[in-house]
Amino acid sequence: MIGNRHIAIYLPSLRGGGAERVMVTLANAFAAKGHRVDLVLVKAEGPYMAEVSAAVNIVDLGCQRVLSSFWPLVRYLRRARPASLLSALYHANLLAILARAAARTGTRLIVSERNSLNRRRPGRLTRHAMRRLYPFADWVVAVSRGIAQQLIADVGVPSHQVISIPNPVDIDKIVALSACRPPHPWLAEGEPPVILAVGRLEEQKDYFLLLDAFAKIRSESPVRLVILGEGSLRGALEQHIASSGLASSVILPGFQPNPFGWMGACTAYAMSSRHEGFPNSLVQALACGVPVVSTDCPTGPHEILEGGKWGRLVPVGDVDAFAEALREALHVPKGRDVSAMLQNFRESKIAKDYETLLT
Repeated sequence: MIGNRHIAIYLPSLRGGGAERVMVTLANAFAAKGHRVDLVLVKAEGPYMAEVSAAVNIVDLGCQRVLSSFWPLVRYLRRARPASLLSALYHANLLAILARAAARTGTRLIVSERNSLNRRRPGRLTRHAMRRLYPFADWVVAVSRGIAQQLIADVGVPSHQVISIPNPVDIDKIVALSACRPPHPWLAEGEPPVILAVGRLEEQKDYFLLLDAFAKIRSESPVRLVILGEGSLRGALEQHIASSGLASSVILPGFQPNPFGWMGACTAYAMSSRHEGFPNSLVQALACGVPVVSTDCPTGPHEILEGGKWGRLVPVGDVDAFAEALREALHVPKGRDVSAMLQNFRESKIAKDYETLLT
């Protein structure tokens, strides 16, 4: 570290996405190392506000949308003059690049790309903007090697500007929280095994695949499924659960501030996504000692699980393969020693990697 620096982190809000939790983790880690940290939010709201350290200064731009925060962000940069600015999520990244240019403060800018580009979004116009603007950032951080390759090949970011840094995971905190078992009757001793999934109820997560795979094994043995999270597909998922005759064995408890207690209590963890960036939940579940099953989607699961060494990988969209992997996971003993692998994702290591770019 080169002295204490003034670091700003720019985000739309702290409404509950994986990127928001990661940026809060980094902000807290930077502040703990003695840096002056501003968490600059388009709108200061969301469940992760409570997780921000008292040592981090929250700057509320007071806007409703990212686009309307352009001039407030420019004014912030001119007034505060942070040495470095880190942004996350592509729409915020694009605006941060333009705002730095307008502010003319010499602030070092690192933008972070957190999801696979092999998806509907970003659209054609946004991809064009990324192609034109991303090279003006000092660094472009990809949360997986797969995304780094996409940024170079599909967006045209020069390879020397792209670096892969995985998401930080507070392993010790997760392990401690995993011992706080929720008071749900399904998690009591002697109850049937529970499969857990965590993530927004959106198309990307393909929970319909998970439900169909679960239905196959539910017909063979008493097993239950819990899906934590909220999203636009709640109604459609509830209807699918009812029409599949699964209402007595599947619950959707919504967003949970401590999903790790559920992870620590469940029998197996499932991720059925069509695409990801760096799925934190796989690392978190492994830290909780739970066997995991994941689709081998772009990008992240293959890297985290090292090709299947630490959990089962199955083809995207393959219901039969997912069901078979879940059957096996339900009989895998919990508590596998993954401590050596988890060192790659500890927040102290990841914060240091970011710190090198920011300072």
